[in-house]
Amino acid sequence: MKQITRRDFMKSSMAAGLALALPGRAVQAQPFSRIRGANDDIRVAVVGFRGHGRTHINAYLKIPGVRVVALCDADRDILARGVAEFKTRNQKVDAYVDIRELLEDKNIDAVSTATPNHWHALVTVWSCQAGKDVCVEKPVSHNIFEGRKMVEAARKYNRIVQADLDRRSDEGLVEAVRYIQQGQLGNIVVVRGFCYKRRKSMGKVDGPQKIPGSVDYNLWCGPAPMGPLMRKNLHYDWHWVWATGCGEIGNNGPHQLDVCRWVLGQTKLPKRVMSIGGRFGYDDDGETPNTQIAIFDYEPAPIIYEVRGLPTKKDGSTMDIYRAVGTSGVVMRSGRPGPSPNTGVVVQCEDGYFDLRDMVAYDNNGREIKRFKSNNPGPQASFIKAVRSRKISDIRTDILEGHLSTALCHMGNISYRIGAESSNEQIREVIRGDKDSLEAFERFQDHLAANGVGLKKTPAVLGPWLKMNSRKERFFGKFSKRANKLLTRDYRKPFVVPEQV
Repeated sequence: MKQITRRDFMKSSMAAGLALALPGRAVQAQPFSRIRGANDDIRVAVVGFRGHGRTHINAYLKIPGVRVVALCDADRDILARGVAEFKTRNQKVDAYVDIRELLEDKNIDAVSTATPNHWHALVTVWSCQAGKDVCVEKPVSHNIFEGRKMVEAARKYNRIVQADLDRRSDEGLVEAVRYIQQGQLGNIVVVRGFCYKRRKSMGKVDGPQKIPGSVDYNLWCGPAPMGPLMRKNLHYDWHWVWATGCGEIGNNGPHQLDVCRWVLGQTKLPKRVMSIGGRFGYDDDGETPNTQIAIFDYEPAPIIYEVRGLPTKKDGSTMDIYRAVGTSGVVMRSGRPGPSPNTGVVVQCEDGYFDLRDMVAYDNNGREIKRFKSNNPGPQASFIKAVRSRKISDIRTDILEGHLSTALCHMGNISYRIGAESSNEQIREVIRGDKDSLEAFERFQDHLAANGVGLKKTPAVLGPWLKMNSRKERFFGKFSKRANKLLTRDYRKPFVVPEQV
């Protein structure tokens, strides 16, 4: 492969001083302040594409009138491979290691980012300040403060900012949500979201690990502390440490929790949240729970979200399947194993339930009532449509919706993080008045027992009920002082998400 030129590959090192001025300067000329014509190409840069960012690239390559003109990644090997793949299609892309240098490029109209979580907010805010539209991967933020700043930046600079929560792009699901909200299954009793996805141990190290030579570690860390690497893998396993990730509820939860909140028609945060969980089944360097229940106290119906990273039984390869059956809104378990991942939403109503996985509405005896056909062109298509029209209404998941749904994940994690190991009896006492939460906890215990984990020997963490002021997006009451400290983080200069965007 031909070596990438310094201009294409190492621009960031030449202009870091200039780029550092980006957050504080006046916004640049906004390339898409006017409505674009159908024949005007939209020039997109993809930032962070070792994993899901490749999905972004592939989506844009299929949309007429869109050109991917730049790639950015702090790992030079990944960046080089990306440039080489474009070269095989006889397409040229500029290559950047530093996002700040990319944002100086006036030939870029929009930024699509799938970096690790701790970079999402800063990429979005800086891109808005540079006059570029943004499609940001889930979870949209690393904490609740960041999500609100992203909303403020989008509005202040008149930018199109879409959260890449792809279920709202599904026309079949739009029909299903309308069907439920019209009361076709009666009033909603409880909405359950879940992610049962096998996660093996990330391993344990006895000292600092070597940073891959291809990685600019300063840029990779960005807003997070630039400490020694205390895990085997720099990439991906960042999900399971708090400095960079948000656990499984933050990794997959935004997708399902967005549907849960959408079905309920909720446009604010819940009045209370609490979480139960732990990191069970192995001893490793991970910090986030691999088994978790988060309860969001909405009215008139709550959301209960479940995470499971262990299989159906110890040393197994299949995952549990949750399905709502029974009568009078009583949710039972099916006990059937299935593949990984099993993710979805079950909306339990008075007269039946809707299962997102198969897009079917059932009565309470499990008989099919109505089937909905999935038709999902993907979030990138609606993003491009909105970039052309300049209408927020054309975005299926505006950044405000993405912020609210992601904030649920953060709320659940905050309750867990300030919680304490508790006995089964203590946990049951806290949730004893809620049959749906008790049922979820019973299945939680059975699942762990099937994996050889006993809660008497290895207690679960019980997080406290935390009260939320949705207007201020701050906790109040008991435990609020500790909880509010986790609404934001200490930022490493110059990678600071500003209070005033």
